[in-house]
Amino acid sequence: MTSQERFIDLYTKSIRRQGSDSLLKMLLDSDFFTAPASTRFHNDHEGGLCEHSLHVWEELMRLLSVYPEIRVTGETAAIISLLHDVCKIGCYKQEMRNVKVNNVWVQKPFYTFQEDFPYGGHGSKSVFLVSQHMVLTAQEAVAINCHMGPWDRTPSDYGLGAAYEQYPIAWLLHVADESASYIREAKK
Repeated sequence: MTSQERFIDLYTKSIRRQGSDSLLKMLLDSDFFTAPASTRFHNDHEGGLCEHSLHVWEELMRLLSVYPEIRVTGETAAIISLLHDVCKIGCYKQEMRNVKVNNVWVQKPFYTFQEDFPYGGHGSKSVFLVSQHMVLTAQEAVAINCHMGPWDRTPSDYGLGAAYEQYPIAWLLHVADESASYIREAKK
């Protein structure tokens, strides 16, 4: 099963909320399943964004088993993990550069990041895009909005700690995202 098939299977079995069909159609009509997850940090290859979203879901499921006191529905877990990075849709452009391989210059593809819709921060843009199709609960919106942790916020922002205290699933999503990015998808 491809990553796209696995994503669609998990999405359609787990997310039944009104508007989920139109959101899935938007994903299918976009580059979500072919885009990289980053330009050079993790999963910087074709299809990396979809793979990363699946890895975050797997890490979140593992963490939820370690922290049974943090209870969320399977639908909420799928929504926040599979959709946390929809803000990256349409942002990666492939270009070519010269690279020396065995003393011979060859052209190799690489990705650049071009934000065409600068809507606040990384998390807030994902919340906005998902909310165009379906209503998020408060904990889902906070989790997606805060999934980058301090990487998407100002250093003096005490709201992040308050968000994690009120909605521990937000902290768990952040940890799942970091685990997927820095451990599972780390370049060796």
